[in-house]
Amino acid sequence: MEVFEAVRTVRAVREFQDKPIPPDAARRIVEGAHLTGSASNRQPWHFIAVDDPDTLRQLGAIARSGPYIAQAPFAVAVCTEDTPFAVSDASRAIQSMLVTAWSEGIGSNWVGFGGLEGAKPILGVPDNLDVLAIVPFGYPARPVGKGRKQRKPLAQVVSRNSFGQPLEQTSNRALRLVMLTFA
Repeated sequence: MEVFEAVRTVRAVREFQDKPIPPDAARRIVEGAHLTGSASNRQPWHFIAVDDPDTLRQLGAIARSGPYIAQAPFAVAVCTEDTPFAVSDASRAIQSMLVTAWSEGIGSNWVGFGGLEGAKPILGVPDNLDVLAIVPFGYPARPVGKGRKQRKPLAQVVSRNSFGQPLEQTSNRALRLVMLTFA
């Protein structure tokens, strides 16, 4: 899947088929996180790949915003060091995992953003790290409407050259060129 198509169509998935994630796909998902850039290349993270069903059930039980972790065949706990850019860097890594998974037909959703202290003893996370998120992965249990997103109009959230200046859309190609200048 083309990168822009993956970004355009990715959706949050909270229900998974009872179907394992192939080891090579799981490795690509984690590798997507590992290869993500970070401030000053500090890489202030540690990723814990989880495929043990009992551990997944335990994580689902402690994650208030994500009990569906318990039904996922695979998850990645994202741990961070206490550094100024760790949350930003780890967030980038999570998005890389989500898009990598989606490009292979695997759905996911970010769980947490803190409040996951209960995961530390389950996963053996040392005291010097925090569990920022747990990201469950699985094949969607039902068809997902790829690309149907409710978003504010582009003109409300994107300006050209200075705030409030309209982004003129002369064609899809021109729009993509303009969008690339913001990347």
